[in-house]
Amino acid sequence: MSTLVVILIVIVLVIVLALALSVRIVKQYEMGVVFRLGRLLGTREPGLHLIIPIVDNLRHVSLRIVTMPIQSQGIITRDNVSVDVSAVAYFRVGDAVKSVVAIENVAVAIDQIAQTTLRKVVGQHSLDETLSETDRINLDIRQILDVATLDWGVEVTLVELKDIQLPDSMKRAMARQAEAEREKRAKIINAEGESMAAAALGDASDIMMAHPLALQLRNLQSLVDIAADKNSTVIFPAPLMTTIAELGSFLSGEKAASLLPLASLTPIVATGDETKTKEPLTPDVPLVP
Repeated sequence: MSTLVVILIVIVLVIVLALALSVRIVKQYEMGVVFRLGRLLGTREPGLHLIIPIVDNLRHVSLRIVTMPIQSQGIITRDNVSVDVSAVAYFRVGDAVKSVVAIENVAVAIDQIAQTTLRKVVGQHSLDETLSETDRINLDIRQILDVATLDWGVEVTLVELKDIQLPDSMKRAMARQAEAEREKRAKIINAEGESMAAAALGDASDIMMAHPLALQLRNLQSLVDIAADKNSTVIFPAPLMTTIAELGSFLSGEKAASLLPLASLTPIVATGDETKTKEPLTPDVPLVP
């Protein structure tokens, strides 16, 4: 009786062990690839599956997108500038069978080919193109990787340049270039402003020439602006051209008055309450002004 119980217990244990080795669970984000005696048998969808222990082998292949950083690469650009470029690549397995049968390790293979492609593509561009046309470089790298990984059942969904390290000397040169560019733009803007101001002043002067009172009104406005500062003394220049004209008229009058002879003057003599006018004197020697 005891021998029969032992045999039953052994049989139950073997059955339980066989079931434990036969049951396989494929997760929702995975695909199962089954090999029987080393030969490809097929794939298994997500869920519970039974296989023959020892005879069958089930490989789990993840179908999720994998993020793979591409380590920094020392690259010499087309214009002979040494830069360190790092990137990141995103890929997913599209064909589970090819990813297992065609290549041993998908992640390592993509990492190596991504580094090589990064050096090749960036080396074909100049420094300015590398800094300004990153979208085109990312697209070129992705297309090259897609061609290489198509036979592996892997699809590269995205490649992005993550960091570009420049030498310190190049950083200083670029800073000087940017500063010179800013100064050039500032000078151009300043010159344009001066030109516009000169044109506006010319138009204003034409209006003042046509309307003389406008200059006087502008002077009064300037006096109002100065008086707002509460200054004790205000020195305000008179219009220059008007002053010169008045001074010329005054000098001309003085000169004409000095040329008149003294004989033309009629002296007036006052005697008492009456005022008499004498005859003009005629000197022997004419007066010279």
